[in-house]
Amino acid sequence: MNTSPSAGGLSRRSLLRGGLAAGGLGAAATLSGCSSPLAAGLAGTPLNPETLTFWNLFGGGDGVRLQTMLDKYAADTGPGSLQSATFAWGNPYYTKVSLATIGDKPPDVAVAHLTRASNLAEAGLLTPITAEMLSLVDLTSADFNQKVWEAQKVAGQDWVVPLDTHPFVMFYNVDVCEKAGLLGPDGKLAPIEGQEAFAAALTAAKQATGGVGLSVANINEFATPWRFFQTLYSQREGATQFLSESGTEITMNDDLVVSTLEYIAKLAQDGLINKASDYAGSQTEMFTGKSAFYLQGEWEITTAQGIEGLRFGMVPVPTIFDKPAAQADSHTFILPRMERTEAQMQRAMGFIKSMLDQSMTWAQGGHVPSYLPTLESAEYKALEPQADYSAAADVAEYDSPAWYSGSGSNFETIVGAAIGLVQQGLSSPQDALASMRSQLETYANTANPL
Repeated sequence: MNTSPSAGGLSRRSLLRGGLAAGGLGAAATLSGCSSPLAAGLAGTPLNPETLTFWNLFGGGDGVRLQTMLDKYAADTGPGSLQSATFAWGNPYYTKVSLATIGDKPPDVAVAHLTRASNLAEAGLLTPITAEMLSLVDLTSADFNQKVWEAQKVAGQDWVVPLDTHPFVMFYNVDVCEKAGLLGPDGKLAPIEGQEAFAAALTAAKQATGGVGLSVANINEFATPWRFFQTLYSQREGATQFLSESGTEITMNDDLVVSTLEYIAKLAQDGLINKASDYAGSQTEMFTGKSAFYLQGEWEITTAQGIEGLRFGMVPVPTIFDKPAAQADSHTFILPRMERTEAQMQRAMGFIKSMLDQSMTWAQGGHVPSYLPTLESAEYKALEPQADYSAAADVAEYDSPAWYSGSGSNFETIVGAAIGLVQQGLSSPQDALASMRSQLETYANTANPL
């Protein structure tokens, strides 16, 4: 952690603590329970020492499913056993977690994206997860998808307990694909592999829809263009991480970046994918049969299920280039750094185990369980279309660790904006590359603020 002196001999941490004391946490939270945000581990009157405090950033369908899981935990452990708070998604949430931990008022357990947890770990704001801690609730590292488990390590140490993988996937309209002759004998999408097969499928779909073959958001949206690009780029032999050395070095393969952007631009120029569409518009195109395919995170399954009369399926993004890959992140549980008694540690791990035991509830919202007893269960394997794309978790490509990268980050905004302009035909791949590099260099040369 950077604690170099600043003006007046104050460290960065001292300044942050001062900001916390002055009310630097800002926006209010949505709470489960009767108390105010200040009672949820931030400041003010302490909670009952037997009450577990939990922070998360889930809204929409995820928020509803989480509440069901929290209600079961509270029912099992008794009145007053849980105080949960839901904060705004993205940078505001991670700022709150960081400041609360620096101010010695963190929650007992919090949610973090895997791609954001690495920075919290490097900043010394997390309690490492040990085999002894896992054993308190009869868990071992072998109980989790190993792709996720290995991805969360920082300096060889474990820092999170993963709940899921949420990969970029391909939705398909069954009626349109049937009309285009793209379904197999089982009524599901026939396999698509390689550039020629993908182009042929999109061409057939375009003819069937009279619109485009595939829709993907790129207007007023930065994360989706990045996820689309990162999926394709990661399928290329020779693709390197965009960032290395904790984000201080930019190491993307410039030639493959440009050629991947050229591929996206050609798909748009040929009318096989949309040139311009916002988040809602891109899914509406598939929902209404104006495109056969739609690329987005699997969490939009809830939206698709709410469309009356829509027959749809979901599969991993086809292997268009050299190897399967899908941009992804994972929701994880973290233990913000604090002194814990044996009882507090047992309570925190017991809460996490309760959430893992309810992974089937979570999976209904689209996320692929990381907990193997659920992932490998007959119940999950019979869950459709969720089980049809679960293999994407095994080829997940996580964003490069850096203080400015990960889900909802400045990195996504910078890179996603440049990619979106290429798809819209408003920027050349070469200009997009130059824009990415020049903006990322500013962050790469800036010290981690934590």
